[in-house]
Amino acid sequence: MSSVDLDNERYDKHREAGAILAQVREEAAERCAVGSGYLELSEWTEDRIRELGGEPAFPVNISVDNEAAHGAAGPDDDRAIGEEMVKLDIGVHCEGWLADTAVTVDLSGHDELTEAPAAALDAALDRIEPGVETGRIGAAIEETIDGYGYNPVVNLTGHGLGQWDQHVPPNIPNRAVNQSTTLEVGDVVAIEPFATDGSGKVSEGSVTQIYALEREGSVRNRDARKALERITSEFRTLPFAVRWLDVSRPEMALRRLERQDIVHGYPVLKESEGSLVSQKEHTIIVTEDGCEVTTRAE
Repeated sequence: MSSVDLDNERYDKHREAGAILAQVREEAAERCAVGSGYLELSEWTEDRIRELGGEPAFPVNISVDNEAAHGAAGPDDDRAIGEEMVKLDIGVHCEGWLADTAVTVDLSGHDELTEAPAAALDAALDRIEPGVETGRIGAAIEETIDGYGYNPVVNLTGHGLGQWDQHVPPNIPNRAVNQSTTLEVGDVVAIEPFATDGSGKVSEGSVTQIYALEREGSVRNRDARKALERITSEFRTLPFAVRWLDVSRPEMALRRLERQDIVHGYPVLKESEGSLVSQKEHTIIVTEDGCEVTTRAE
């Protein structure tokens, strides 16, 4: 028998966050259409999370076409979604315990590319059990995406979820790797295959709308100090959006904090120009006989 109590408060909070997130993901995906505003969809989704009793674990990511991750609405953002491949990556926390999920809403007419990461995620979930090597999970993801004729994005991985911490060990690769770790009962991980018709590697773009606290510090500028007070008290070490900061010039305040290595940014991650990226993600709890998917809609 496992010595890990999966009925304790920590796991109940993970489950609560996951149930909220499963509902919100489905509702947000339904609202994602040609003409939907980035800012309107993001704010609606984050408000809906709060209505259902959770808090956003990070800003809603709206990444389109060759953007794989970290696309997000900025303050006064007037962009609208077009006939594009849209990735919605959404997180919820309950008292710091997280759930993380993503879905591709394809408005571009590339059904098979959308299906590839979903099938890869199913294949990965079938491999989950205590003692499984994470490299074996990556191999299942890679084999499935290859079977669709696409490439996995190899420099993005799934990850563990802690309290107030979105990325903790173990990493879950999206390809077969020789050196890996094993999953154990009680591990909470987000598995997120990405498929692309591009090279299979992403690089940082020039736009950053998401930041997170790097370390505690002090700053003299009034706006930067006010921003830091909110970051440390409300967001803690979780990612936050520039538009969440109630200061007159949030970008300037964040630049000051970044220069002092107090915060760090998450630039948009992009594949090669002209390519497309799709994504699917669930959060799971490893159990004695497999896994419990906390973000699966009922």
